[in-house]
Amino acid sequence: MNPSTAFARVLVDELLRGGVSDAVVAPGSRSAPVALALADAEAAGLLRLHVRIDERTAAFLALGLARSSGRPVPVLTTSGTATAHLHAAVLEADSSGVPLLALTADRPPELRGTGANQTIDQPGLYGRAVRWAADVGVPEPGREAAQNRYWRSLVAKALLVARGELSGDPGPVHLNLALREPLMPDDAAPGTRPAPPSGDLAGRPDGAPWTAAAAAGEPRYAAPLTADGPPRTLLVAGDAPPAVGRSAAVVADQRGWPVLAEPSSGAWGASGAVRGPALLLGAQEWLAGQRPDRVVVVGRPMLSRPVSALLADPAVPVETYGATPRWADPGRGSALVGSAHLDPGLAVREGAARPDRTWAQLWTGAAARVGRAVDAELDDLPGRLTAPRLARDLVALLPAGALLVLGSSTPVRDVDRYAVPRPGLTVLANRGVAGIDGTISTAVGAALAHQGAGGGPAFALMGDLTFLHDLTGLLTGEGEAVPDLTVVVPDNDGGGIFAQLEPGQPQYAAGFRRVFGTPHGRDLVAVARSLGWAATAVTDPGQLVDALGAGGPRVVVVRTDAAAEAALGVRLRAAAAAALRQL
Repeated sequence: MNPSTAFARVLVDELLRGGVSDAVVAPGSRSAPVALALADAEAAGLLRLHVRIDERTAAFLALGLARSSGRPVPVLTTSGTATAHLHAAVLEADSSGVPLLALTADRPPELRGTGANQTIDQPGLYGRAVRWAADVGVPEPGREAAQNRYWRSLVAKALLVARGELSGDPGPVHLNLALREPLMPDDAAPGTRPAPPSGDLAGRPDGAPWTAAAAAGEPRYAAPLTADGPPRTLLVAGDAPPAVGRSAAVVADQRGWPVLAEPSSGAWGASGAVRGPALLLGAQEWLAGQRPDRVVVVGRPMLSRPVSALLADPAVPVETYGATPRWADPGRGSALVGSAHLDPGLAVREGAARPDRTWAQLWTGAAARVGRAVDAELDDLPGRLTAPRLARDLVALLPAGALLVLGSSTPVRDVDRYAVPRPGLTVLANRGVAGIDGTISTAVGAALAHQGAGGGPAFALMGDLTFLHDLTGLLTGEGEAVPDLTVVVPDNDGGGIFAQLEPGQPQYAAGFRRVFGTPHGRDLVAVARSLGWAATAVTDPGQLVDALGAGGPRVVVVRTDAAAEAALGVRLRAAAAAALRQL
């Protein structure tokens, strides 16, 4: 067996021992040994392999799989510019704490810096965006036992670091794999499956990983979240791993705190979650009489300007709790920081006194009043789907147990403002860096992991430019797993969010269409069908019900108007403020 093949089989064997159940490959020559070893593992029923021709799509597919499953997912590329296409997904995984494992094949050292084909300087390529990186030594002949220990310990460490088992800080890891020719296996007859590594290349007995983390000791508690505090406390839950948001919501319920939760926080839909928090906080007259004595932040809240303004208010003490040793402080006003590893049982034990729920009821009552005013405006256009109504109706129509992936830009904000938070849904979004790239691939990966674990159908809501930005995410090859995923696209023919921001103001109209509006003029139904997906256009709420019930893979396009949506947003904010003035 040549050294590159031996290394690849050991690497894959140790990945399997470390709990890897999915892997993603983009084709290439230099990465052939590892790609073939992954294919052999799939043939043996040991993992699910996903192949994509576009490295950026492959990376975001792996990101979605890892985000949804919570397990490390490797993505393998060949050398050269292919490795650079992983960078956007690595950045998202860094900011979101997702255990993505970047495996980049490379030329051996003697071919670097020589002008050899398809070479760039790959070690350290992702900089500080990864939790750990290693330029793996070139496999050599005749040193199998020593190299086996090195290879297995390296892979085990990569998985431990990616999961954040010792640091509490999960995230991406980069292994740069320098491989010499020959790259193709030379030890097995065609059509036969190689045996697992044995002898000098064997792993630990009984399938154990080479290195495992010691059992955790006493859990870490964020004491201020479970101790008595000021009576008027708000919990602001930003983007976070679902378990963190859920735990924080339990503590808030025990304390009688209102919960202002972003859709991807894990606390959205929890008891005490307030509908449309941005509309409440944006009504300055009402907020002046309801300003909290303390704000407790869990995760990374950055979705709405009114929430950011509250966190930046010097008159409001802010306590911030991160899901990792790093924490977000968008208002730079955190007076206290801590860990968000919460124990709901501790909240019950220490919170024996019955909480005063008057404060929470005031917020939920005000939100209900605003919701009725917003619903009246949205329903005042019978038979027509606007983007805000689409966001509201989509969430309401989803079956229990469904997965919803939200694109950045307008869709996630529309769900945050106008949808009624619902328990029983899993809501994910790439809010770490909040880019629009790779969203289809993320949704496909998340849906595959969600349904592989027994979850229900999956849905994604994303804008037209987000959809076009990742069209290769729709492209699945022969034999590839395809999830039950329905992608819903409000199509306003360009960058509609800018019509609602400063560039959309009348004084900037001269350059708006050219550099912000960016109309594409494409029939997205035809585009989706050309890539093999069922697709339909809907215009009214009844058609939406039918389209969502048809099952996936499917694309549903709803044509909207950017200027009209901007005007509608102004009316909705005015209706919310008017409803609050009547309290």
